[in-house]
Amino acid sequence: MKQILTLFPLVAIGLMSLSFLGKAQKITILYDNYLHKTGCTSDWGFSCLIEFNGKTILFDTGAREKIFFHNVDELGTNLSRVDMVVISHNHGDHTGSLMGFLKKNSNVRVYMPYSTSSGFLEKIRNTGAKVLNEKDPVDLGNGYYLTGELGKQIGEQSLILDTPKGLVVVTGCSHPGIVNIVKRAKEIGKKDIYLVVGGFHLMRHSDSEVKGIIQKFRKLGVQKVSATHCTGDKAIELFKGAYGNDYVAAGVGKVFELK
Repeated sequence: MKQILTLFPLVAIGLMSLSFLGKAQKITILYDNYLHKTGCTSDWGFSCLIEFNGKTILFDTGAREKIFFHNVDELGTNLSRVDMVVISHNHGDHTGSLMGFLKKNSNVRVYMPYSTSSGFLEKIRNTGAKVLNEKDPVDLGNGYYLTGELGKQIGEQSLILDTPKGLVVVTGCSHPGIVNIVKRAKEIGKKDIYLVVGGFHLMRHSDSEVKGIIQKFRKLGVQKVSATHCTGDKAIELFKGAYGNDYVAAGVGKVFELK
Protein backbone atom coordinates (compact mmCIF):
# COMPACT_ATOMS: atom_id res chain seq x y z
CA MET A 1 0.00 0.00 0.00
CA LYS A 2 1.09 3.58 -0.69
CA GLN A 3 2.70 5.48 2.14
CA ILE A 4 2.14 2.72 4.69
CA LEU A 5 3.80 3.63 7.95
CA THR A 6 7.42 2.71 8.48
CA LEU A 7 8.96 3.77 11.75
CA PHE A 8 11.84 6.19 11.21
CA PRO A 9 14.52 6.72 13.85
CA LEU A 10 13.18 9.16 16.41
CA VAL A 11 16.54 10.92 16.48
CA ALA A 12 16.03 11.97 12.86
CA ILE A 13 12.53 13.24 13.66
CA GLY A 14 13.91 15.24 16.58
CA LEU A 15 16.56 16.88 14.38
CA MET A 16 13.92 17.71 11.79
CA SER A 17 11.74 19.37 14.44
CA LEU A 18 14.56 21.71 15.45
CA SER A 19 14.49 23.39 12.04
CA PHE A 20 10.91 24.54 12.62
CA LEU A 21 11.29 26.04 16.10
CA GLY A 22 10.83 29.58 14.79
CA LYS A 23 7.47 28.79 13.18
CA ALA A 24 4.01 28.30 14.69
CA GLN A 25 3.73 25.05 16.61
CA LYS A 26 0.18 24.91 17.87
CA ILE A 27 -3.31 23.41 17.77
CA THR A 28 -6.27 25.81 17.56
CA ILE A 29 -9.83 24.61 18.22
CA LEU A 30 -12.08 25.98 15.46
CA TYR A 31 -15.32 24.15 16.22
CA ASP A 32 -16.59 22.65 19.47
CA ASN A 33 -19.69 22.53 21.62
CA TYR A 34 -17.75 24.29 24.37
CA LEU A 35 -16.61 27.91 24.12
CA HIS A 36 -13.20 29.26 25.13
CA LYS A 37 -12.91 32.61 23.32
CA THR A 38 -15.56 35.33 23.43
CA GLY A 39 -16.81 36.28 19.98
CA CYS A 40 -16.65 32.74 18.64
CA THR A 41 -19.70 30.48 18.41
CA SER A 42 -20.04 27.04 19.96
CA ASP A 43 -22.02 24.23 18.34
CA TRP A 44 -22.15 20.44 18.42
CA GLY A 45 -19.19 19.19 16.37
CA PHE A 46 -15.43 19.35 16.25
CA SER A 47 -12.62 20.85 14.18
CA CYS A 48 -9.11 22.03 14.87
CA LEU A 49 -6.20 23.50 12.93
CA ILE A 50 -2.76 22.05 13.55
CA GLU A 51 0.38 24.01 12.66
CA PHE A 52 3.42 21.86 13.31
CA ASN A 53 6.85 21.33 11.76
CA GLY A 54 6.15 23.58 8.80
CA LYS A 55 2.88 21.89 7.79
CA THR A 56 -0.74 22.83 8.44
CA ILE A 57 -3.50 20.24 8.86
CA LEU A 58 -7.23 20.84 9.19
CA PHE A 59 -8.59 18.03 11.35
CA ASP A 60 -12.37 17.61 10.88
CA THR A 61 -14.58 20.51 9.82
CA GLY A 62 -17.43 20.79 12.29
CA ALA A 63 -21.10 20.73 11.32
CA ARG A 64 -22.38 24.06 9.98
CA GLU A 65 -20.47 26.11 7.45
CA LYS A 66 -21.80 29.43 8.76
CA ILE A 67 -20.47 28.73 12.25
CA PHE A 68 -17.23 27.18 11.00
CA PHE A 69 -16.30 30.17 8.84
CA HIS A 70 -17.45 32.66 11.50
CA ASN A 71 -15.01 31.08 13.95
CA VAL A 72 -12.28 30.94 11.31
CA ASP A 73 -12.68 34.68 10.70
CA GLU A 74 -12.96 35.51 14.40
CA LEU A 75 -9.73 33.65 15.13
CA GLY A 76 -7.88 35.15 12.15
CA THR A 77 -7.23 31.72 10.66
CA ASN A 78 -5.69 31.54 7.19
CA LEU A 79 -7.16 28.45 5.54
CA SER A 80 -5.12 28.99 2.38
CA ARG A 81 -2.12 27.64 4.29
CA VAL A 82 -3.74 24.25 4.88
CA ASP A 83 -1.71 21.46 3.25
CA MET A 84 -3.80 18.49 4.33
CA VAL A 85 -7.26 17.71 5.65
CA VAL A 86 -7.84 14.73 7.93
CA ILE A 87 -11.41 13.58 8.55
CA SER A 88 -11.73 11.33 11.57
CA HIS A 89 -15.03 9.70 10.61
CA ASN A 90 -18.04 10.19 8.36
CA HIS A 91 -20.51 11.93 10.68
CA GLY A 92 -22.02 15.27 9.79
CA ASP A 93 -20.71 17.06 12.88
CA HIS A 94 -17.18 16.36 11.59
CA THR A 95 -17.66 16.66 7.81
CA GLY A 96 -20.32 19.38 7.55
CA SER A 97 -18.00 22.15 6.37
CA LEU A 98 -15.65 20.03 4.27
CA MET A 99 -17.14 20.93 0.89
CA GLY A 100 -17.34 24.59 1.87
CA PHE A 101 -13.66 24.53 2.77
CA LEU A 102 -12.72 22.80 -0.49
CA LYS A 103 -14.52 25.51 -2.47
CA LYS A 104 -11.99 27.93 -0.99
CA ASN A 105 -8.93 25.68 -1.03
CA SER A 106 -8.92 22.46 -3.05
CA ASN A 107 -5.14 22.36 -3.43
CA VAL A 108 -4.88 19.87 -0.59
CA ARG A 109 -4.66 16.19 0.20
CA VAL A 110 -7.76 14.90 1.98
CA TYR A 111 -7.31 11.81 4.14
CA MET A 112 -10.66 10.08 4.61
CA PRO A 113 -11.42 6.97 6.68
CA TYR A 114 -10.90 3.71 4.79
CA SER A 115 -14.64 2.86 4.96
CA THR A 116 -15.78 6.11 3.27
CA SER A 117 -18.32 5.47 0.51
CA SER A 118 -17.12 5.70 -3.09
CA GLY A 119 -19.76 8.34 -3.77
CA PHE A 120 -18.43 10.67 -1.07
CA LEU A 121 -14.84 10.12 -2.22
CA GLU A 122 -15.82 11.01 -5.79
CA LYS A 123 -17.62 14.14 -4.60
CA ILE A 124 -14.42 15.30 -2.90
CA ARG A 125 -12.29 14.45 -5.95
CA ASN A 126 -14.57 16.56 -8.12
CA THR A 127 -13.41 19.65 -6.21
CA GLY A 128 -9.87 19.04 -7.47
CA ALA A 129 -8.52 17.78 -4.16
CA LYS A 130 -6.41 14.62 -3.93
CA VAL A 131 -8.20 12.00 -1.86
CA LEU A 132 -6.59 9.14 0.06
CA ASN A 133 -8.16 6.53 2.33
CA GLU A 134 -5.65 3.98 3.59
CA LYS A 135 -6.70 1.31 6.04
CA ASP A 136 -3.37 0.98 7.85
CA PRO A 137 -1.26 3.55 9.72
CA VAL A 138 0.28 6.20 7.48
CA ASP A 139 3.36 8.37 7.85
CA LEU A 140 2.28 11.83 6.62
CA GLY A 141 5.77 13.28 7.04
CA ASN A 142 7.02 16.11 9.27
CA GLY A 143 6.18 14.21 12.46
CA TYR A 144 2.52 13.54 11.56
CA TYR A 145 1.00 10.05 11.54
CA LEU A 146 -2.44 8.55 11.05
CA THR A 147 -3.49 5.66 13.25
CA GLY A 148 -5.27 3.95 10.38
CA GLU A 149 -8.94 3.08 10.65
CA LEU A 150 -10.05 1.49 13.91
CA GLY A 151 -13.49 0.19 14.85
CA LYS A 152 -16.00 -2.16 13.25
CA GLN A 153 -19.39 -0.43 13.36
CA ILE A 154 -18.01 3.11 12.91
CA GLY A 155 -14.61 3.34 11.24
CA GLU A 156 -12.49 6.15 12.63
CA GLN A 157 -8.92 7.38 12.37
CA SER A 158 -6.97 9.68 14.66
CA LEU A 159 -3.94 11.91 14.17
CA ILE A 160 -0.61 11.62 15.99
CA LEU A 161 2.02 14.37 16.34
CA ASP A 162 5.55 13.44 17.41
CA THR A 163 6.58 16.48 19.46
CA PRO A 164 9.64 17.09 21.68
CA LYS A 165 7.30 16.81 24.69
CA GLY A 166 5.97 13.42 23.62
CA LEU A 167 3.15 12.22 21.38
CA VAL A 168 0.04 14.35 20.93
CA VAL A 169 -3.07 12.40 19.92
CA VAL A 170 -5.98 14.24 18.27
CA THR A 171 -9.31 12.41 18.17
CA GLY A 172 -12.69 13.12 16.61
CA CYS A 173 -15.21 11.07 18.61
CA SER A 174 -13.24 7.96 19.64
CA HIS A 175 -16.00 5.57 18.57
CA PRO A 176 -13.49 2.66 18.51
CA GLY A 177 -12.63 3.40 22.16
CA ILE A 178 -10.28 6.10 23.40
CA VAL A 179 -8.01 3.57 25.13
CA ASN A 180 -7.67 1.58 21.90
CA ILE A 181 -6.68 4.78 20.08
CA VAL A 182 -4.06 5.69 22.69
CA LYS A 183 -2.62 2.16 22.57
CA ARG A 184 -2.35 2.35 18.78
CA ALA A 185 -0.63 5.74 19.05
CA LYS A 186 1.98 4.31 21.43
CA GLU A 187 2.57 1.34 19.13
CA ILE A 188 3.24 3.72 16.25
CA GLY A 189 5.24 6.41 18.04
CA LYS A 190 7.10 4.26 20.58
CA LYS A 191 6.95 7.15 23.06
CA ASP A 192 4.81 8.27 25.98
CA ILE A 193 1.71 10.35 25.30
CA TYR A 194 2.09 14.02 26.19
CA LEU A 195 -1.49 15.09 25.38
CA VAL A 196 -4.76 13.55 24.20
CA VAL A 197 -7.24 16.12 22.85
CA GLY A 198 -10.66 15.73 21.24
CA GLY A 199 -13.90 13.84 21.76
CA PHE A 200 -13.79 10.69 23.88
CA HIS A 201 -17.46 9.60 23.44
CA LEU A 202 -18.10 8.69 27.07
CA MET A 203 -21.56 10.22 27.51
CA ARG A 204 -23.22 6.86 28.19
CA HIS A 205 -20.43 5.45 30.34
CA SER A 206 -20.88 5.06 34.09
CA ASP A 207 -18.61 6.85 36.55
CA SER A 208 -16.84 3.58 37.35
CA GLU A 209 -16.22 2.92 33.65
CA VAL A 210 -14.74 6.39 33.17
CA LYS A 211 -12.55 5.96 36.24
CA GLY A 212 -11.31 2.68 34.77
CA ILE A 213 -10.40 4.51 31.55
CA ILE A 214 -8.53 7.14 33.55
CA GLN A 215 -6.52 4.38 35.28
CA LYS A 216 -5.63 2.94 31.87
CA PHE A 217 -4.55 6.41 30.71
CA ARG A 218 -2.18 6.58 33.67
CA LYS A 219 -0.72 3.15 32.91
CA LEU A 220 -0.23 4.19 29.28
CA GLY A 221 1.72 7.25 30.38
CA VAL A 222 -0.76 9.94 29.27
CA GLN A 223 0.56 13.15 30.83
CA LYS A 224 -2.15 15.67 29.91
CA VAL A 225 -5.79 15.42 28.85
CA SER A 226 -8.16 17.77 27.05
CA ALA A 227 -11.45 15.92 26.67
CA THR A 228 -14.20 17.79 24.83
CA HIS A 229 -17.04 17.55 22.27
CA CYS A 230 -18.81 14.19 22.81
CA THR A 231 -16.98 13.21 26.00
CA GLY A 232 -19.87 14.22 28.25
CA ASP A 233 -19.93 16.70 31.14
CA LYS A 234 -19.74 14.05 33.88
CA ALA A 235 -16.79 12.30 32.27
CA ILE A 236 -15.01 15.62 31.75
CA GLU A 237 -15.39 16.42 35.45
CA LEU A 238 -13.91 13.04 36.37
CA PHE A 239 -10.90 13.65 34.12
CA LYS A 240 -10.50 17.12 35.62
CA GLY A 241 -10.56 15.71 39.13
CA ALA A 242 -8.06 12.98 38.33
CA TYR A 243 -5.61 15.07 36.30
CA GLY A 244 -5.81 18.35 38.21
CA ASN A 245 -3.41 20.89 36.70
CA ASP A 246 -2.65 18.45 33.90
CA TYR A 247 -6.22 18.70 32.64
CA VAL A 248 -6.56 21.37 29.91
CA ALA A 249 -10.01 22.74 29.11
CA ALA A 250 -10.77 22.95 25.38
CA GLY A 251 -13.49 24.93 23.58
CA VAL A 252 -13.62 27.09 20.45
CA GLY A 253 -10.61 29.41 20.33
CA LYS A 254 -8.42 27.37 22.67
CA VAL A 255 -4.78 27.24 21.55
CA PHE A 256 -2.41 24.45 22.59
CA GLU A 257 1.23 25.47 22.20
CA LEU A 258 3.47 22.61 21.05
CA LYS A 259 6.87 24.27 21.42
